[in-house]
Parts: sequence; structure tokens; C-alpha cells
Amino acid sequence: MTKIRSFLQSLLLFVRLLAAKAEKRVRPSSVLAVGVLAAVAAVACMNSPAGGDGNVMAAPMERQVRLETVKGKAEGSIPITKAKVQFGLLNTNSQSQELAGTLLAKEVRSDKRRKSWSHAQLEILQQQIAREKAAQEAKRLEEEARRAARRIPVSDEEYDLLLRIVQAEAGGCDDKGKILVANVIINRVLSDAFPDTVREVIYQPSQFQPVSTGRIHSVAVTAETAACVDRALQGEDYSGGALYFMNRRGSGGRASWFDRSLTYLFAHDGHEFFK
Repeated sequence: MTKIRSFLQSLLLFVRLLAAKAEKRVRPSSVLAVGVLAAVAAVACMNSPAGGDGNVMAAPMERQVRLETVKGKAEGSIPITKAKVQFGLLNTNSQSQELAGTLLAKEVRSDKRRKSWSHAQLEILQQQIAREKAAQEAKRLEEEARRAARRIPVSDEEYDLLLRIVQAEAGGCDDKGKILVANVIINRVLSDAFPDTVREVIYQPSQFQPVSTGRIHSVAVTAETAACVDRALQGEDYSGGALYFMNRRGSGGRASWFDRSLTYLFAHDGHEFFK
């Protein structure tokens, strides 16, 4: 009788201590676990050889456990993992100890799974970032190599001629239209089917109307045209390999030759491009 009463007093003191030290919100399953353990302890006491006195002590204790559990849930939470261990150590009932150990082991396994999953997600994210960086770097290097291959040498005279032919052919176009005309000149310099210098390409007979009419020498080059030519010389290219361009309204009968002899690529700002 004395042992049972001492045990119940210790249990009551422990449950009150749990409620007083509440620090975190517990999951409903954890609160239920404490209630179950307390109920098991109370039942064990009622079934003990102590007789009627044991039942009298167990009923108030069971009510006290329920009240303390509800109070802990309403006010915040109970550090339930530590409580499970302490309850299992204090309780002399083997079934209660086994239940406490099972619940604790289950929670430990759950924590390990969460940590393992988080680590796996982090590794996947790091691998994805590394692949994206590698792809971006490869793309950057490819673009730089492409631009470098288009940087042709030009003398001061050739630079001036390039400015003038772009102004004469595309002075009224937008920036892309100006760059496209310069692209065609550069494409011809790089092609085996045309001369190897800017001067020879521009002055090749019957290729550019402003050269035939002499207008190339009378145009006033704008700052916008100069900036676009510089961009083209640095490798900026939208031409798709075009070697010819025309303004259909100003080409007259020659337009049929473009349609019949060349491959149409695209049109931009009044010009059609072919190769």
C-alpha cells in the first residue's frame, strides 16, 4: 500500500512538472501518448493487490493527469520526447515501459527519415544548380567563340566604307536593320564565294546600288549607324548566314532573280534576306 501511494505521488509530481516546463507545441499524437501512459499506470495500480485503497487513489490521479494534459495543450506544449523517457524510467510497470520505448523509437526513426530526406533534397538541388551553371557557362563560351570568329580585320578606310554602305542601305532602319546589313558584308568577307576584304566586297561590281549610283560617298553617317556597325564588328549577328538582301520596292526587275536563284530566309524592316 505504501509503495503504491509513493509511486502515485511521484507520478503526479512528474506530470505537473511536465506541464510547468512546457516549451514547444506538441503534436496531438504526443499528447495522446502521455495520456495513454498515465491511464496505463492508473489501471496497473487499480489491479494491484492493494485492494480498495488503490482504486481510491487511482481515480483522482487519473483525473489529475487528464486535467494537466489538457492544460499543457491549451497553454502551449510539452517537451514530450524527454517526458517519454522519464516516464518509462519512473514507472515500474513493464507494459508501460515497453509502450514508452516503442513510441520513443518510432519518433527517433521518423526524425532520421526527415533528416535523410532533407539531405537528399539538398543534394538534388545542388546537382541541379551545378548543371545549370555548367550549361550557362558552356553557352557563354559558345557565344564568345561564335563572336570571335566574326571579328574581321578592317583598316580605317574599310571602316569608313562600311559605315557609309550601312548608312546608304539602312539609314532609315532600326538598329537591328542596320546591324543586319553590316552582317551581310561580314558574311561575304568570311565566305569563299566572295572577296576577302571589306573594300573588295563593297566595290564588287553590280552588288550594291549606292555604289553604282555614287550615293555611298554623299551620305552623312549618324552616331546610331556607327554604333550598330561597331556592334556587328564585335560579333553581334542576326543574319542566319545571309549573303544577300534587297528592298523589293526598289529592286525593280532584279527581284525576280532573288526569288528564282536564292534561298529566302526572312524579312526585317523593309529588307528581305537570302543566301
